[in-house]
Amino acid sequence: MDVNKILTTDLLDLVFEGRNKEYGAYELRRSYNSRLTRALLITASLALLIILGSFISNLTKDPNKGKVDVKEVQLAEIKEDKNEPPPPPPPKPPEPPKVEMAKFTPPKVVKDEEVKEDEKPPEVEKLEDTKIGNVNQEGKKDEGIVAPPVEDKGGVVEAPKQDDEDKVFQKVEIDAEFPGGNQGWTRYVTREIERNIDELQEDGKSGTAVILFIVDKEGAVSDVRALPCSESGVPDCLGPGSKLAEIAVNAIRKGPKWKPAVQNGRNVKAYRRQPVKFKLEEQ
Repeated sequence: MDVNKILTTDLLDLVFEGRNKEYGAYELRRSYNSRLTRALLITASLALLIILGSFISNLTKDPNKGKVDVKEVQLAEIKEDKNEPPPPPPPKPPEPPKVEMAKFTPPKVVKDEEVKEDEKPPEVEKLEDTKIGNVNQEGKKDEGIVAPPVEDKGGVVEAPKQDDEDKVFQKVEIDAEFPGGNQGWTRYVTREIERNIDELQEDGKSGTAVILFIVDKEGAVSDVRALPCSESGVPDCLGPGSKLAEIAVNAIRKGPKWKPAVQNGRNVKAYRRQPVKFKLEEQ
């Protein structure tokens, strides 16, 4: 390039002197300022349109829309519970009537002159309706009431017991027991369940059936029935309509005799509650 033209020539032309200006870089640099100005104008126009649109939208918007309607809430007056005095205690039950008792004198072999008047045994006729005890006591004649055992220095002297064949005890000192105890009962009822396992699986219920029955003095069972869930007292109860209850009732009815319950050292007729539990195996 001529030296005289350098001072008046554009810098871009000086840079691309002797180079290929048709390649594209020359044209991009040449039009850079115009493209930057155009981009700024477009951006400013878009921003102005957004601002104008927002302003117009606020003018046409319902002023009541979006407001929260706050209503006055009136709190109800809470009445304090007054501490009421506790109810009076129930009256004491009347004392049971005293039963006429005759003092028990342990037999001794002594001479007649050494026998004291207060140690002489009462006549047999007077003992027919009189309980035996360690003291002489006035009261009502024995009317079939079993007096509590009385204690003597030589041990416990228990009053004679009246046999009542028809009485069925609800609670006893020793419950009736299956032959062989708990292990014998477990083996027996397990065999019955395994024999009917298909029906139990078809029924598809797990739980506990409580069976109530009577065991007499000889160990024979009677009145066998399944208790309803309201009387069973178990949370996973299966009532009389379940297959488990049916199997358990049949097993007790056709099973062997039980060991009778014991009350005051004698076999008695008493109720027996026997739970039978079954759980389905998870597949």
